[in-house]
Amino acid sequence: MNKRIIAISRQFGSGGRTIGKETADKLGIHCYDSELIEKIAEESGFAKEYIAERGEYTSGGNWFAGALSERDFYGHSNQDSLWIVQRKIILELAEKEDCVIVGRCADYILREREDCLRVFVYADMEKRADRIVKQYGERSVSPEKRLRDKDKRRAAYYQFYTEWKWGDVQNYHLALNSGLIGIDKCVDIIAQLC
Repeated sequence: MNKRIIAISRQFGSGGRTIGKETADKLGIHCYDSELIEKIAEESGFAKEYIAERGEYTSGGNWFAGALSERDFYGHSNQDSLWIVQRKIILELAEKEDCVIVGRCADYILREREDCLRVFVYADMEKRADRIVKQYGERSVSPEKRLRDKDKRRAAYYQFYTEWKWGDVQNYHLALNSGLIGIDKCVDIIAQLC
């Protein structure tokens, strides 16, 4: 297949970020996740924390709320500005180097590139809940509620900016159940395709 750009979309708690980093390490290429947030912050002037929260999530739980929230008189929002900068940086990175890009609608942004492998990582609720408790610790909100909320907001953002349905397997070359086959096997499968 010889894809050397890998765009990983993932359900919250599925280990997609870890899979992205480990795949990049295995292939000897860069992984852009938090590094992408830093690049967007440098170019946009927004705080990293704001970008981390608003760079792939709507403030509400549906795309309509995202369409109307925090808009100025001309219909423009800070989130629109972030989308423009994020898209530009992702396109530049893909043009410049082999890399793994985690989240931020990179699968959609790079959809026309033949050298981009688009991957969706998912797992069942129980596995993801267990993972976020271990990774992020206990919270006042149940892990299942946190998972549903994050996924809902991520899906709404994705639909608003891409008009695609987040997680629809037809939008990806590969969908991997990390809860069933494990993080290491997911990394091996992606690396073998590259």
